[in-house]
Amino acid sequence: MSIFFNRRSFLRTCGRSAILGCASIIAGILLTRRQIHAPCEKQSCSGCISYRKCKHTRKVSNETFVWQINPNKCVQCGQCATHCVLNLSAVKCVHSYSMCGYCKLCFGYFQPGANALNEGAENQVCPTGAIKRKFIEDPYFEYHIEEELCNGCGKCVKGCNTFGNGSLHLQVSHDLCVNCNECSIAKACPTNAFVRVPADKPYMFKHELA
Repeated sequence: MSIFFNRRSFLRTCGRSAILGCASIIAGILLTRRQIHAPCEKQSCSGCISYRKCKHTRKVSNETFVWQINPNKCVQCGQCATHCVLNLSAVKCVHSYSMCGYCKLCFGYFQPGANALNEGAENQVCPTGAIKRKFIEDPYFEYHIEEELCNGCGKCVKGCNTFGNGSLHLQVSHDLCVNCNECSIAKACPTNAFVRVPADKPYMFKHELA
């Protein structure tokens, strides 16, 4: 009788443990799912869905999202150059060549009131010399961005948008960005231009949004 009772007690205990274990796993799954699908309370996310942390990316509803700049909201405030966690910002100027007028007097390249329309550093608006100018044929010039020199200050973009056709704009370079859970640039952005986009469409090029 004692052996039978002990065996029954053992089986009952094992059964209870198994049920509690399964219940814990199910509760964990439901909690994680609720967290993944819950609305994001961070204003810097601009209405995106909340995300959980993994190594270098953030997963939302089985999809991976990354930070990007909406060029139609960007006002070239300069925060991208100073608030990135990297020593040299992951934000870079990009050029929508299909929109460019190949101007001889490019206000994304030259300082307002430049002494001469040549490659002298004193005439350029870019503080790091990241924009290279190449003669095509009179009066056309091609402008190329050297990403490794660009600090994301947006001065060239502001000039191009103010006096030109807006072919220069800022984008987060995903070769460099570590995709922080809470982007310090997004927190500082005055127009909420920093948004979460699906990783399979990580860029918002201006010519595609026009």
